[in-house]
Amino acid sequence: MPSDNNPPNLPPSDQPRAPVAEKAREASNSVAMAMELPFIFVGAVIVGGFLGYLLDGWLHTKPVFMIALGLVGFIAGLRDVLRRVPSK
Repeated sequence: MPSDNNPPNLPPSDQPRAPVAEKAREASNSVAMAMELPFIFVGAVIVGGFLGYLLDGWLHTKPVFMIALGLVGFIAGLRDVLRRVPSK
């Protein structure tokens, strides 16, 4: 016969977490974000510059659109990085 003093069996997601496990999870999330942000930023600049390069080749206006869309990619990448970084 089960004792009434024991808490009910909760699924693993509903059980309270130990403070050490919670700190480890936060540290893991921080490291993952730190590894992800440079790729987001550089990727936006590369995609913008590449699209500008293709547009310049199509319109025969050599560095104009590559610089302009590279700058747009820089701004978009910076905005995305700042949006993803949590404010405390």
